[in-house]
Amino acid sequence: MRQNASNWLELADKVEHFRRDVLPENDLAELRREKEGLKAQLKAKANSSDLKLGIEALEGVLQKTGGTFYPKSTLVEYVEFFLVAGIVILGIRAFFFQPFKIPTNSMWPSYNGMTGQVFEAIEEEPGKVAQTFRFLTQLAVPHRIDAPVRGEVRIPVVRGYDEAKGETRDFLKPPTAKKGRKWLIFPTTKRVYEVYVGTTPVKIEVPGDFDLEKVLLDAFYGGAEKFPMPADVPMRRGVLLGTGKQVEAGDRILAFDILTGDQLFVDRVSYHFVKPSVGDGFVFRTDNIPNLHEMMTGPNEQYYIKRLVGTPGDTLRIEEPVLYRNGEPIEGSDAFAANANRDGDFPGYRSLGVLAEGMEFQIPEHEYMAIGDNSASSLDGRYWGTIPEKDVIGRPLFIYYPFAKHWGPAP
Repeated sequence: MRQNASNWLELADKVEHFRRDVLPENDLAELRREKEGLKAQLKAKANSSDLKLGIEALEGVLQKTGGTFYPKSTLVEYVEFFLVAGIVILGIRAFFFQPFKIPTNSMWPSYNGMTGQVFEAIEEEPGKVAQTFRFLTQLAVPHRIDAPVRGEVRIPVVRGYDEAKGETRDFLKPPTAKKGRKWLIFPTTKRVYEVYVGTTPVKIEVPGDFDLEKVLLDAFYGGAEKFPMPADVPMRRGVLLGTGKQVEAGDRILAFDILTGDQLFVDRVSYHFVKPSVGDGFVFRTDNIPNLHEMMTGPNEQYYIKRLVGTPGDTLRIEEPVLYRNGEPIEGSDAFAANANRDGDFPGYRSLGVLAEGMEFQIPEHEYMAIGDNSASSLDGRYWGTIPEKDVIGRPLFIYYPFAKHWGPAP
């Protein structure tokens, strides 16, 4: 009862301080009188019955004088609760632990970006119960594409020059952008690809960060690393590449699920007290990396995650598949050794850009260098250089979703 009385006195103080300039003198005097009376009871250690009477007397005055502070409607209480909760969440996100979603597979196999799982036959496709479970545990979103007409499934492929990697490559025909909504609320951009049945185009809509190329290679070309383009196709020309798959109208052309990328919390605190260490997972802003802006298709202000490979003053070079730091094979992370040995799915470090074969790169003061663990498919510091110290955000802390093999402390 004493605790209860203290809570009521706290409310009475708030009402007096916020409303004493608008309350009638009689009401203000009554409020102060009942408040002082309850304080005196607390000081005298009155019994619970007397405290209850004092609380009821104060509550009666607050009914008249409380304004928006008392009594409160349920709606106001809910609004206040969610407002305070939102402020707390934003504060935690800005200064302590920021949620982050891995969009691409530049850090695979350490972290997963969005991936596509192909189903070769209708019998392999998950049923409704299994799909619901997959959605809850992996945010798996099904995509089922059926043929509008009869004919061979064909893929539009273009031969071009990959400026980032400095080589000729055969590309899936670039998608068109489409504005959409995420969860029916948040604005987002989607990609719309095309495949063909005979000469009839069939559209496939996917999230803006998802690249459909690997799905098509898995579905139609046995998981090959590139499209089997004829050698005589000239540069900047495209063809409808056959797949050998004949379908009737209504047949399933393609079935795949898009699985969400790893979602993790980023520790934004540590780097205020200690310097980043080589080998850390490394989250940073892209605001002040002009060479990267030239290669980006989205807004310049984004968050990226790579592996920190160099600090100010370090000298780097690559002798495939090994990355060297200051003349020695780099150390500080299991991913470094795995790439050097090409263990499992680690492809080894590839000489490109400022770390092309035979080249060394020295990191300037107040700058950092980061490279993806999936070196063969990572747009990283080899192409666009270093990251300013002021744009460092933090390091991965814990993968909280999806509930798959990566769940737990971040590597």
